[in-house]
This record gives sequence, C-alpha cells and structure tokens, in this order.
Amino acid sequence: MRAVWYERTGAAPTVLTVGEMPTPDAGPGEVRIRLEASGVNPADVGRRSGNYRAMEFPRVVPNSDGAGIVDQIGDGVTRFAVGDRVWLFNGQRNGRAFGTAAEYIALADHLVTPLPDDVSFAAGATLGIPCMTAWCALFADGPIAGQTVLVTGGAGAVGHYAVQLAKWGGARVIATVSSEAKDIEARLAGADFVVNYRTEDVVGKVMAFTGNRGVDRVVDVDFGGNLATTLKLMARNSTIAVYATNGNRTPTVPMRELMEKCIALRSLVLFALPPPLLAAAQEDITKWLASGTRVHNIAGRFALADTAAAHLAVEKGDKIGTVIVDCAR
Repeated sequence: MRAVWYERTGAAPTVLTVGEMPTPDAGPGEVRIRLEASGVNPADVGRRSGNYRAMEFPRVVPNSDGAGIVDQIGDGVTRFAVGDRVWLFNGQRNGRAFGTAAEYIALADHLVTPLPDDVSFAAGATLGIPCMTAWCALFADGPIAGQTVLVTGGAGAVGHYAVQLAKWGGARVIATVSSEAKDIEARLAGADFVVNYRTEDVVGKVMAFTGNRGVDRVVDVDFGGNLATTLKLMARNSTIAVYATNGNRTPTVPMRELMEKCIALRSLVLFALPPPLLAAAQEDITKWLASGTRVHNIAGRFALADTAAAHLAVEKGDKIGTVIVDCAR
C-alpha cells in the first residue's frame, strides 16, 4: 500500500516520506479499513514535529482520524461486515505506530464507528478526536439539558462540534471567538450568544447574558491562557472541562477560588479516557448524526502524496475546520 511515514521528528517537508509499505492484515478483534480520508489534528502535527515527545517507534505513519470502508474482518469481530462505511479515531495512539496517512489501516473494532450514508468520507474524517473530545468534555459528568455552557474557541475543530452537541443536548450555548468569520461559524453551529474575546469584554458580556449567574460548564481549549477570565464567569457548582492548555502549559491554579464556588475541574485527553465513556460517546454521536443536518467544517483537502503540505496547513494556525488528506488519490 501507499503510505506516508517519518523515522525522525522535524519539519514536515524534511521528515515525511511517501512510499510503499506492506498492507496490514486485520488481527483478532480488528477490522481493516480501506481509507478514503484522513483527518489531520494539531496533536498529529505536534508529534511529528517533536514538540510532544521523542519518537515512540522506529517508523510512524501519522494522523489518528479517518474514514473509509471495511474490507477485512479479524477473528472475533461481529460489529462490522465487509463493505461497511466507517469513521475511526486514535489510529496512531495507544501503542500504535501506524495511523491514517495511508491507503489501509488495521484497527481494534472498538475504535471504529458506522458512518451514515449521507455523511461523506471527508466529513467522516473530521469526526474522530474532535467530536469525541467535544462529547466527553460536555457529557462526561451527565446530562447538560437546561444548563448554560460556554465553549471557548467555538469555531475550532473541537469547539465547533461542542457547540452543536451542546445544543443537541438541550443546553444554552455561549461561544467565544477571535474574528468575524469565526463568529459566523459559531452561530451556524447553533450558538445562542457569541463573544469576540479580542474586541469585547468577555466577562461583562457573559455575565449580562446569564443574568449575573454565570455558566454551568466551560469546554476549554486553553485552560492556562483563559483561567483568569474563566474564574470570573463560573456559577456555583459548575465545571471547567479542559482538553488543551497551550497558552500556559504550567498554570498556577487558585484552588481557594475554585473551592469557594465548588468549581469542579475535569481534565481529559481522549486516549486515556475509560472505554465505557468512549463507547457512550460513539453511541451518542451516532444518534446525533442521525437526528438532523450537521456542519462538518473542512479547512482544506490534499492528496496523500501532499501530506506534508497538509501538516503545514495545520501548523499555520488560521484554519477553520479540519484539514483532510484524501487517501485514495
């Protein structure tokens, strides 16, 4: 099969190689997927660049999300059949070296989910880590119906899905954004109220919108960078769900302030979450996809041989949506 790999970390054009690798076979408990699309996440780029950690394997096929068609079933698998359309997450994680920047992937079936016929493979490849992370940040502690949820970075890959899922879950949703274009995207996702954190008073606007009560839950893209602001707009017995903290990776947490409002802090990274929670996320996302028209933002599409350019597009930092690699071209 054709695949893209790296054997040392560094700049994408320097370390990514396009070539032929053996096509994997589905082992026990696995399905093999003929990949149509691969989603590129910031974490995939960070791992390849060496910003996250040293090389874990002699060779890595990057990218953890994707979508395609099941073409081989391993022993013991009963959830899928050859020909099923599917999306997947955590392809290059959890002790796995080979991700979705390839024509095929063999993967444990619990990381694979049916893809509805009316969702394209490119759209399916945007689900994966962003949508799973959004669901877990929202629902890991129970239903959110009737709550007010603040999504920071409401036009980002995770944030955009968090806005849509929170509305589906019955919450009132506030989103913060950094531009007029992202304001439009957050509103298209269903946000009830949008605040531009670069030009507006986030605390004043949010507190006015909530009648000075504050918000029940924050889905936070930058815990350390946002913390000083976030603490001022939390309601009592509320929760901050954190999935990234790039603005300040070692923030000082003022525990007394959290304690006085009984604010719970939930930190999460998808590959470490318990399997029952991930299974609940997959089940709910399937229901959500079936219950209405959804917005799947695709920031750009690249051929498999142009995976380095796809990584550079993510690194640039101005994308709206997920960068997709078309594995079949």
